Amino acid sequence: DFTEMMRALGYPRLISMENFHTPNFMLVSEVLLWLVKRYEPQADIPPDVDTEQDRVFFIKAVAQFMATKAHIKLNTKKLYQADGYAVKELLKITSVLYGAMNTKGVERADLSEEDSSKFKFDLGSKIADLKAARQLASEITSKGATLYDLLGKEVELREARTESIARPLEINEAEKMMKVAIDCVLEEVQKTKDMLNNVALDEANLEAKIEKRKLELERSQKRLQTLQSVRPAFMDEYEKIEEQLQKQYSIYLEKFRNLTYMEQLLDDHRRTEQEMFEETANMLRLMQSRLKEEEQHLLKSGNNDGSDVEIQEDERSDSEVEDRRIMKQRTAPETLLQG
Repeated sequence: DFTEMMRALGYPRLISMENFHTPNFMLVSEVLLWLVKRYEPQADIPPDVDTEQDRVFFIKAVAQFMATKAHIKLNTKKLYQADGYAVKELLKITSVLYGAMNTKGVERADLSEEDSSKFKFDLGSKIADLKAARQLASEITSKGATLYDLLGKEVELREARTESIARPLEINEAEKMMKVAIDCVLEEVQKTKDMLNNVALDEANLEAKIEKRKLELERSQKRLQTLQSVRPAFMDEYEKIEEQLQKQYSIYLEKFRNLTYMEQLLDDHRRTEQEMFEETANMLRLMQSRLKEEEQHLLKSGNNDGSDVEIQEDERSDSEVEDRRIMKQRTAPETLLQG
C-alpha cells in the first residue's frame, strides 16, 4: 500500500519493501523531506543527515512540523530505526495526502509518471480557512451552550410573559414609569456635567500647584548657587589649623623615629652586657676548675716541706694575682652599667 500511494502521489523513485528490510536512513529521510515539501512547499526543514546529531534534529523537526500543521503524531524512535516499523509511520502521512488527492477527483490509474511529477498539492492556502473554521466551531459551541441554558429557563419565562401580555395596559402607570426613567436620565446627565465641571476645576488647581512648585524649585536652585559661591567664615581658621596639624604630625613622626632608634640602641647595649657577663662567668668557672686540678696535683706529688712552703707561697702569690684579675673583671661591667 505504501509503495502504491507513493507512486500515485508522484514520487520520482521506485520504492519496494525490500529497501526497508535493513535500516536505510537515507531513503527514509528523502521520503520524509519529499512528503513535507508535498504537504507544505514553503516548509523549512534542514536536509542535513550526515551526523547522528543532524539525524536526530531532522527527525524532531519533521515530527514537530507534522504535529503542528497536519495534527499527525509520529513515533520518532521508529522513524529513526529506518526499517519496516518506519514504513508504518510514513504511511500515516501518505494516507492523508492520498485521501486528499482522491477527494479532489484525481484518479491514480489515469496518471502517468510525468503527470504525477507535475502534480502539486498545496495546503498552505487553506490554513487561514482552517483557522477561521476552528474559530467558528468554538463560537458555535459557546453559543449553543448559552442557548441551551436560556431554553431551560423558557418554562418560567413563558408564564411571566403570558401574564404580562394578558394584563391590560394602564396609561397612567406607563406615564409614571416614563417620568421616572426620564428623571433618572436627567440625573445622570447632571452628574456627568458636574463631573466635567469638577474636572476643569481640578485641572486649574493642578496647574496652579505646578506653577507654584516650579517657582519654589527656581528659588531653591538660586539659593543653592549662592551658597556654593559664598566662602564660609570659618574656612580661614580651618586652613590654619590644618597647617598646624600637618606640622605637629611631622614633629610626631620625627620623635617616633628617634624613639624607636634609641630603643633599638638600648636593646643592643643590653645584649652586649649580657654577653660580657656570660663570658666572665665562663672564665671564673674555668679558673676554679684549673685551681682544683693544681691542688689535687700538689697533694699527690708528696714533696718535702720546704718545697711545700714554696709551693704554698707561689700558690698564694698566684691566687692573689687571680683575685685581683677577677675583681677587675667584676668591676668592669659595674662601671659600664653605672655609665
